[in-house]
Amino acid sequence: MTKPTALCDIAVVTTTVATDAQVRLLAQLVLDARLAACVQVEPITGHFRWQGALQEEREFRLVCKTAPRAVHPLLALVRAHHPYELPQLVVQTLQASAEYADWVDAQVAHASVSA
Repeated sequence: MTKPTALCDIAVVTTTVATDAQVRLLAQLVLDARLAACVQVEPITGHFRWQGALQEEREFRLVCKTAPRAVHPLLALVRAHHPYELPQLVVQTLQASAEYADWVDAQVAHASVSA
């Protein structure tokens, strides 16, 4: 019988932007401030209603993995530098292996807020 893996909480903050330049800037700012351990980027197509009209836009989704204690400073930094009038800011708490959660926590241990 295998021993169960210990699980710990990590937070994931997700947002979207329109261009490659915007995604690179936000990812760099987040990582430079040490507010996330990593930022994953995915090209997506967003379908939504904005100002009364249906929209279809190519976007990039940023998925920022961080420690729960860094969520609010991370949100503040993203909000301060986000190009959208109304940015998507979604926060989820996930369970990760203890080893991975420790790595995430170590990466944000010396976070600085430069919003």
